[in-house]
Amino acid sequence: MKLALFDDARLGVVSADDTTLVDVTDALPWPHDPDPLTAGWWRALCRDFAAVAPRLREAAAAGTPRPVAGVTLRAPVLGPSKVIAAASNYGAHVAEMHGVQERTLGRVEAWMMEFDVFLKAPSSIVGPGAAIVLPPDVVAAGHEVHHESELVVVIGAGGKDIPVEQAMDAVLGFTAGLDITVRSAADRSRRKSYDTFSPLGPWLVTADEIGDGSDLDIRLACGGELRQEVNTGDLLTPVPQIVSYASQVMTLLPGDVLFTGAPPGVGPIAAGEKLEMTISRIGSMTVAVH
Repeated sequence: MKLALFDDARLGVVSADDTTLVDVTDALPWPHDPDPLTAGWWRALCRDFAAVAPRLREAAAAGTPRPVAGVTLRAPVLGPSKVIAAASNYGAHVAEMHGVQERTLGRVEAWMMEFDVFLKAPSSIVGPGAAIVLPPDVVAAGHEVHHESELVVVIGAGGKDIPVEQAMDAVLGFTAGLDITVRSAADRSRRKSYDTFSPLGPWLVTADEIGDGSDLDIRLACGGELRQEVNTGDLLTPVPQIVSYASQVMTLLPGDVLFTGAPPGVGPIAAGEKLEMTISRIGSMTVAVH
């Protein structure tokens, strides 16, 4: 099922051809609260999706489709307790980062070439129609700001110390995300947590349609120029292992967000450009840079 959040945080089920959606908000068993800070219905949906899914399918089949082009798509998450990101998870990206760090830092930080997880600020999340805003202080300092197009996991039931073989039971689904990054000597979480630095969209596709996310094509173009192209089969640490590993560090709560790692081809972005990102079987979004 493709789930979209749109307009005033309404819940929609998107058609197979991505052109229409049906508002199924009234089919939810909880009161609808559009405030992302208090929208417990969304976290309840993430936790209890299997139980709620039949009534959502019924509402989608009986409802009136609306053109996707006629609504404002929001980020397909609300108020996650945390945004987790995986580092150094494609071999070719690890290789290219030696040159990137030599150019931007004047040295290579060996510890940053090892797989691990870190946190980004949830306040960095924006929807597919929002713009990435380059921080004036970063631009004035001459630091490069890079795009990183990634497969993103949305946690369902979650849990602590989740075994790898049960990891997908803890996942609601997947969306596409841009992990925008300042290349500087600052802490990794700081460099990736500016407002607007985590565009997500266009919607969420549940894991029952995609499986474990191990065979999806990611493409990113900037101004029509192809910058990144990879298959998630190249992930050094696949999704179930990332989920399990992260849960050994912190309890994964319903609605949490997990970026799975940057593919090769990262590069600088500038005001006036547009980033066009697509993940097969999920969808596409175009994000402007301001």
